[in-house]
Amino acid sequence: MTTPLWTPTPQRAAASTLAQFQRWLGERHSIEAGYDALWQWSVDHPAAFWDALWDFCAVIGERAGPALVEAEHMMHARFFPGARLNYAENLLCGPRGPGPALVLHRECGARSELGWSELEALVSRLQQALRALGVGPGDRVAGFVPNIPESVAAMLATASLGAVWSSCSPDFGAQGVADRFGQIGPKVLFTADAYNYSGKTFDSLATAGELARLIPSIEQVVVLPLVDGAAEAGAADANAVSLAEFCAPYAARELAFTRVGFNDPLFILFSSGTTGLPKCIVHGVGGSLLQNLKEHRLQSDLRPGDRLFYFTTCGWMMWNWLVAGLASGATAVLYEGSPTYPDAGHLARIVESERITHFGTSAKFLDACAKAGVRPVDDCDFAALRCVLSTGSPLSAEGFRYVYDAWKRDVCLASIAGGTDIFGCFVGGSPISPVYAGQCQKRQLGMHVQVFDDDGAAVTNTPGELVCVAPFPSQPTGFWNDPDGQRYREAYFERFPGVWTHGDWVELTAEGGMRFFGRSDATLNPGGVRIGTAEIYRQVERIEEVLEGLVIGQQWDNDVRIVLFVRLREGVVLDDALAQRIRSEIRNNATPRHVPAKIVAVADVPRTRSGKITELAVRDVVHGRPVKNVEALANPEALALYRDLPALNA
Repeated sequence: MTTPLWTPTPQRAAASTLAQFQRWLGERHSIEAGYDALWQWSVDHPAAFWDALWDFCAVIGERAGPALVEAEHMMHARFFPGARLNYAENLLCGPRGPGPALVLHRECGARSELGWSELEALVSRLQQALRALGVGPGDRVAGFVPNIPESVAAMLATASLGAVWSSCSPDFGAQGVADRFGQIGPKVLFTADAYNYSGKTFDSLATAGELARLIPSIEQVVVLPLVDGAAEAGAADANAVSLAEFCAPYAARELAFTRVGFNDPLFILFSSGTTGLPKCIVHGVGGSLLQNLKEHRLQSDLRPGDRLFYFTTCGWMMWNWLVAGLASGATAVLYEGSPTYPDAGHLARIVESERITHFGTSAKFLDACAKAGVRPVDDCDFAALRCVLSTGSPLSAEGFRYVYDAWKRDVCLASIAGGTDIFGCFVGGSPISPVYAGQCQKRQLGMHVQVFDDDGAAVTNTPGELVCVAPFPSQPTGFWNDPDGQRYREAYFERFPGVWTHGDWVELTAEGGMRFFGRSDATLNPGGVRIGTAEIYRQVERIEEVLEGLVIGQQWDNDVRIVLFVRLREGVVLDDALAQRIRSEIRNNATPRHVPAKIVAVADVPRTRSGKITELAVRDVVHGRPVKNVEALANPEALALYRDLPALNA
């Protein structure tokens, strides 16, 4: 067993909501002490577990009939088929902490907040305005919006009517948004007049106007004021109105919530779309709520009055995850702009000033802070901070050590992994368990996660495919416009029939945690030996001169050779000495098989708009294949840097 970086004190563990849940559950069922025993019970008795979670979290709604049907057929299983509830009702009418519902920080330094009653009033007026347009259960409402309180209110108003919400961040181009919203036919489009990033202001109205022309289903465009409260809504489209005009006829009144079926659609999220038109992933009302309640209250120990801050855009499912913190009575702290403007320590100062209890970000952000020498521990008071969450890509062992060295020693560092596909996490935090460097702490309750080898046998301490062998409530209810479920089946259930295959190359550890080695479809295979890209990234990140790397497998001489692209610090040159040092670091800390055959310096690394590097897109460019959807990339121009490289022709 390795030495943990952090272990909760017995008092802290016993005071956690997870420990309270285990004691409460122990009065009804015979369960041994400890997290692993609770996890095992939860996957052995899924109906009983999710039924108990409903009760413990006091979900608002009506139940009738069994908690789970067709459990033996994972793709067709349904939880609580007789239940009816409303997502917005559970976020607005559950527990409430003493603080505001929402706090907004903008990169320019401006701060504002919205109290619970103020949020209710805005949702009420939006609800009435949407209802007047005929929006009801099953209708789609889209948001081309920044992360601001008005966006949250628009989503809640949509959900309050039993309608379906879908959003993209405003840094998408018109075609990228049309590729997404055009598939689902929204009736209403919310946009902002503009958005900010890195000290610059970018107009949104022209793009919104183009969307209104490209998507004929849009009957109304509503412009949220962010940069210019007097912006002319008509600049977006003839059918556009400002938020003030949209709500003007309606006074705030008591909210009326339309309860719908547990498995009725709530959110449509989109795959990154780097290998084709984005998949429209439909998530149900009840599964989304239950999964987030479990992850917030039990796995993250989020309580009424806590302050949850996750750096995200409205194009990433972590925005939905952040806003769902309202259902636990927490204040959701929103941020609009670049996380490193005016400098890399900006978010840390917000964590201090707002007394954030739960701070979430990407592994890439933490790595960038480490590279920039950011050490909040030296000048920030993080007395309130109990949990740091990281996702988006695997957090390296060095990243774990950096957080404990430079941010806070006594904190639960939860590297969480799952994603858009499941509206939640397969593995992640446990407030009663130790934290080990480079590992997600535990498999999450109710998620029957295993690791399969190529033959479909479960393995431990050996890399393999991350799979889930039993149903869970936040499985997609399907894909939009996939009536026979063929695309849904092909996406998750073909590699191992009847078993969810997530596409991650991982290892289940002796400590009960999980290490991630990269996407299995990007796994390297030199000489027939499977190697995860994250194993190489961990070593490359140790090199001071390297800002970031990207690894692919290049078809070469009837085999695959490893190619490492590196983006270097300004003024650094990739000479023989640096290349040799990189190779030595990889060889000494991984294996000789991990050593790249080629190391190539590049000026930029292409990534999706949620910040993930795009290994598959680069692999296609290197092999002369077209990239099917460059609109999914934040910096598509970077792909040209990888085309026809002389270094890869020998």
